[in-house]
Amino acid sequence: MGLIAAPRGPASFLNAERRRLDLERLAEGCAVDVLVVGGGVTGTGAALDAASRGLSVALVERRDLANGTSRWSSKLAHGGLRYLARGQFDVAWESARERGALAGVIAPHLIRALPQLIPVRGGRARARTGMIEAGIHLGDTMRALAGTSRRRLPVMRHIGAAEARLWVPTLTESQLRGAILSWDAQLEDDARLVVALARTAAAHGARVLTYCEVTGLRDAGARVRDVRTGGEFDVTARHVINATGVWAGGLAPAVKLRPSRGSHLLLPAAKLGRPRAMLNLPHPDHFGRFVFAIPRPDGLVMVGLTDEPIDQGVIPDVPEVTAADESFLLDTLSAGLDVRLSSADVVGRFAGLRPLLACAPGSTADLSRRHAVITDPDSGLVTVVGGKLTTYRRMAEEAVDLVASRHPGPLRPCLTRRLQLIGAPAPGSRPIPAAPDGLTRRFGAEAAELAGLAVERQDLLDPVVAGQDVLGVEWLAAIEREGALSLDDVVDRRCRLGLVSAWRAEAIAAAERVLPALVPAPA
Repeated sequence: MGLIAAPRGPASFLNAERRRLDLERLAEGCAVDVLVVGGGVTGTGAALDAASRGLSVALVERRDLANGTSRWSSKLAHGGLRYLARGQFDVAWESARERGALAGVIAPHLIRALPQLIPVRGGRARARTGMIEAGIHLGDTMRALAGTSRRRLPVMRHIGAAEARLWVPTLTESQLRGAILSWDAQLEDDARLVVALARTAAAHGARVLTYCEVTGLRDAGARVRDVRTGGEFDVTARHVINATGVWAGGLAPAVKLRPSRGSHLLLPAAKLGRPRAMLNLPHPDHFGRFVFAIPRPDGLVMVGLTDEPIDQGVIPDVPEVTAADESFLLDTLSAGLDVRLSSADVVGRFAGLRPLLACAPGSTADLSRRHAVITDPDSGLVTVVGGKLTTYRRMAEEAVDLVASRHPGPLRPCLTRRLQLIGAPAPGSRPIPAAPDGLTRRFGAEAAELAGLAVERQDLLDPVVAGQDVLGVEWLAAIEREGALSLDDVVDRRCRLGLVSAWRAEAIAAAERVLPALVPAPA
């Protein structure tokens, strides 16, 4: 069976008017087959899977799309080297297959090949490097078996010390023998993937409703509160899927999680000599874990990653990077470079929470990244937890498979492995018309169409923040097509300028000039 091309046109548009109409229909008693709770990558993936099988779907999210964990990831669609190091071959294989589907079919416009460098040094480090190399070889075999070509992700090769410093100019020369150069996949942005999933689900008939909070389950659905107005109503649904991640226990108390915090730092690329590859440095205390530095298109380098347990009784909407996490990341990275990094170099910080299953004692770093789909025997609630961004599609498929097994009447099989998202160019289609590079990276086949929205206001093709390629027309698209209902929605989750506080302040100051309707009314 062939590929299913990305939908086009107003059927995919999410905006305030569509939200109002969909809310009215649900409040009036319009029943749906599936109610999905949670607007992150797993929830929007489940909504798309269910809608594309022929089920009627409503998705509710208490805040904005990608408000939680799905905007705080490392922005990678990776093959899972660390899982191989821990013997989790099934998790690594699943990651390789799902990465291949994302890069080859689902959202190729949001995925690009990322070179990654692991330095090879003398002394005791050589034995560890040999084991890492064996894992990369195995990962490359999985890449080939998953159908991802060498053209998309080249095979591993050894390079000398001089070439290694061409990729990462500030790499320290102390005992440097060379490096292992391999390739993985980098995601343009995690929140953009979620928005594309939500719009594609809407194009298949799903009702996608942000700022709607489930306050309790019912025998046939749930009680929902419109956060913007305070009004409450019942949503009648045959099946309910709980895709709320680290907040899953609010609806399913029997599901036990051990959340962990993954912290990231953002540094100016110039501070690290403008690297051209991701640098991986082995974690000093945990084999198979790394501290990485990933170059980004916005002139920054993202440094990560920690894995620290958090207090399950306090799950913040916006986790904070601790001073200890920041010191660890800067110290570990500095040890591999000929520059010393400090907190003064950090221009942005963010942390995400992993919804790990509480399946064993010990460090959260040792917990499996496997996912689970759990059914409550009394209410029938289906909860999907664990996993990671790369495998969202498989997680959604298993949750909807369970719903489909209990649903009366025939349904289409799962289509999402061959179903393209909004913006994905169909293979063999004409080249994407010329558009600004940033628009093409973020919107793919829609880029030229979005640029055309500025025909009567050429200023919307100007950057909204100096030195960045985010254009005013993207703000217009965020409101008219992507369900943004506030300035925060636009700046923090559609355009991601909130990652750096200085950019965010400039963007908010520019809002009155670019799109006055976005500026909040005075209190």
